Amino acid sequence: MNKTLASNKKANLKYQKVECFEAGVKLLGTEVKSVKAGRASLDGAYVIIRGGEAYLVDATIPAWQAGNVSKSYEVNRPRKLLLSKNQLLELGEYEGRKGLAIVAFSLYNKKGLIKLELCVGKNKNQRDRRQDIKKRDTQRDLKREIKYR
Repeated sequence: MNKTLASNKKANLKYQKVECFEAGVKLLGTEVKSVKAGRASLDGAYVIIRGGEAYLVDATIPAWQAGNVSKSYEVNRPRKLLLSKNQLLELGEYEGRKGLAIVAFSLYNKKGLIKLELCVGKNKNQRDRRQDIKKRDTQRDLKREIKYR
Protein backbone atom coordinates (compact mmCIF):
# COMPACT_ATOMS: atom_id res chain seq x y z
CA MET A 1 0.00 0.00 0.00
CA ASN A 2 1.30 3.45 -0.93
CA LYS A 3 1.40 6.08 1.79
CA THR A 4 0.69 9.62 0.60
CA LEU A 5 3.33 11.98 1.97
CA ALA A 6 2.19 15.25 0.35
CA SER A 7 -0.60 16.24 -2.00
CA ASN A 8 -1.62 19.22 -4.09
CA LYS A 9 -5.20 19.73 -2.89
CA LYS A 10 -6.04 22.64 -5.18
CA ALA A 11 -4.97 20.74 -8.29
CA ASN A 12 -8.07 18.52 -8.13
CA LEU A 13 -10.27 21.61 -8.13
CA LYS A 14 -8.46 23.47 -10.90
CA TYR A 15 -7.59 20.66 -13.32
CA GLN A 16 -9.29 17.72 -14.93
CA LYS A 17 -6.85 14.81 -15.29
CA VAL A 18 -6.15 13.82 -18.89
CA GLU A 19 -3.25 11.39 -18.41
CA CYS A 20 -1.18 10.49 -15.35
CA PHE A 21 2.42 9.36 -14.92
CA GLU A 22 4.53 8.05 -12.05
CA ALA A 23 8.02 9.48 -11.68
CA GLY A 24 10.90 9.11 -9.28
CA VAL A 25 12.29 12.27 -7.71
CA LYS A 26 16.01 12.98 -7.33
CA LEU A 27 16.41 14.23 -3.75
CA LEU A 28 19.20 14.86 -1.27
CA GLY A 29 19.43 12.65 1.81
CA THR A 30 18.09 15.31 4.18
CA GLU A 31 15.19 15.98 1.80
CA VAL A 32 14.21 12.30 1.83
CA LYS A 33 13.94 12.31 5.62
CA SER A 34 11.97 15.54 5.50
CA VAL A 35 9.51 14.20 2.90
CA LYS A 36 9.02 10.95 4.82
CA ALA A 37 8.28 13.04 7.93
CA GLY A 38 5.48 14.80 6.00
CA ARG A 39 7.06 18.25 5.78
CA ALA A 40 6.88 18.60 1.99
CA SER A 41 4.35 20.82 0.21
CA LEU A 42 3.21 20.58 -3.41
CA ASP A 43 0.96 23.67 -3.40
CA GLY A 44 1.45 25.33 -6.78
CA ALA A 45 3.99 22.74 -7.97
CA TYR A 46 4.22 21.95 -11.66
CA VAL A 47 6.53 20.15 -14.09
CA ILE A 48 8.61 21.62 -16.93
CA ILE A 49 10.55 19.83 -19.68
CA ARG A 50 13.94 21.37 -20.52
CA GLY A 51 16.71 19.78 -22.55
CA GLY A 52 15.04 16.38 -22.67
CA GLU A 53 14.69 16.23 -18.87
CA ALA A 54 11.73 16.86 -16.56
CA TYR A 55 11.94 19.07 -13.47
CA LEU A 56 9.60 19.59 -10.55
CA VAL A 57 9.26 23.34 -9.92
CA ASP A 58 7.86 25.22 -6.90
CA ALA A 59 7.70 22.20 -4.60
CA THR A 60 8.69 23.14 -1.06
CA ILE A 61 10.88 20.55 0.67
CA PRO A 62 12.70 21.92 3.73
CA ALA A 63 15.88 20.35 5.06
CA TRP A 64 15.50 17.76 7.80
CA GLN A 65 17.59 19.74 10.32
CA ALA A 66 17.72 23.46 9.59
CA GLY A 67 20.95 24.00 11.54
CA ASN A 68 22.76 21.10 9.89
CA VAL A 69 22.48 22.15 6.24
CA SER A 70 24.72 24.23 3.98
CA LYS A 71 23.96 27.89 3.43
CA SER A 72 23.53 27.35 -0.32
CA TYR A 73 20.56 24.99 0.21
CA GLU A 74 17.37 26.16 -1.54
CA VAL A 75 13.98 24.99 -0.28
CA ASN A 76 12.20 25.57 -3.62
CA ARG A 77 14.95 24.46 -6.01
CA PRO A 78 13.95 22.58 -9.20
CA ARG A 79 14.23 18.82 -8.67
CA LYS A 80 14.95 16.39 -11.49
CA LEU A 81 12.31 13.76 -12.23
CA LEU A 82 13.23 10.24 -13.27
CA LEU A 83 11.15 9.21 -16.28
CA SER A 84 11.67 6.96 -19.29
CA LYS A 85 12.43 8.48 -22.70
CA ASN A 86 9.00 7.55 -24.02
CA GLN A 87 7.30 9.26 -21.09
CA LEU A 88 9.46 12.37 -21.59
CA LEU A 89 8.54 12.53 -25.27
CA GLU A 90 4.86 12.16 -24.44
CA LEU A 91 5.02 14.88 -21.79
CA GLY A 92 6.92 17.13 -24.21
CA GLU A 93 4.05 16.86 -26.69
CA TYR A 94 1.52 17.82 -24.02
CA GLU A 95 3.61 20.75 -22.76
CA GLY A 96 3.32 22.66 -26.02
CA ARG A 97 -0.48 22.46 -26.21
CA LYS A 98 -2.61 25.37 -25.13
CA GLY A 99 -4.98 24.83 -22.19
CA LEU A 100 -2.97 21.91 -20.75
CA ALA A 101 -0.58 21.92 -17.81
CA ILE A 102 1.62 19.26 -16.26
CA VAL A 103 0.79 19.38 -12.57
CA ALA A 104 2.22 17.52 -9.57
CA PHE A 105 -0.66 15.86 -7.71
CA SER A 106 0.96 13.82 -4.92
CA LEU A 107 4.18 12.50 -3.40
CA TYR A 108 3.98 9.00 -2.00
CA ASN A 109 6.13 6.18 -0.67
CA LYS A 110 6.26 3.05 -2.83
CA LYS A 111 8.46 0.16 -1.67
CA GLY A 112 10.73 2.56 0.20
CA LEU A 113 11.11 4.94 -2.76
CA ILE A 114 9.56 8.39 -3.06
CA LYS A 115 7.42 8.70 -6.18
CA LEU A 116 5.54 11.63 -7.69
CA GLU A 117 2.16 11.37 -9.38
CA LEU A 118 2.11 13.96 -12.13
CA CYS A 119 -0.80 14.42 -14.45
CA VAL A 120 -1.49 16.36 -17.59
CA GLY A 121 -4.41 18.53 -16.58
CA LYS A 122 -6.94 20.50 -18.56
CA ASN A 123 -8.16 23.72 -16.97
CA LYS A 124 -11.69 23.48 -15.59
CA ASN A 125 -14.02 26.37 -16.16
CA GLN A 126 -16.07 27.90 -13.34
CA ARG A 127 -19.18 25.84 -14.13
CA ASP A 128 -17.26 22.55 -13.92
CA ARG A 129 -15.75 23.58 -10.58
CA ARG A 130 -19.17 24.40 -9.18
CA GLN A 131 -20.54 21.05 -10.34
CA ASP A 132 -17.65 19.23 -8.65
CA ILE A 133 -18.28 21.09 -5.40
CA LYS A 134 -22.00 20.35 -5.59
CA LYS A 135 -21.36 16.65 -6.28
CA ARG A 136 -18.90 16.44 -3.36
CA ASP A 137 -21.40 18.13 -1.00
CA THR A 138 -24.25 15.80 -1.97
CA GLN A 139 -22.04 12.73 -1.47
CA ARG A 140 -21.01 14.02 1.94
CA ASP A 141 -24.67 14.57 2.90
CA LEU A 142 -25.59 11.04 1.74
CA LYS A 143 -22.81 9.55 3.83
CA ARG A 144 -24.07 11.45 6.87
CA GLU A 145 -27.62 10.22 6.33
CA ILE A 146 -26.46 6.62 6.01
CA LYS A 147 -24.26 6.94 9.09
CA TYR A 148 -27.07 8.23 11.33
CA ARG A 149 -29.64 5.65 10.25
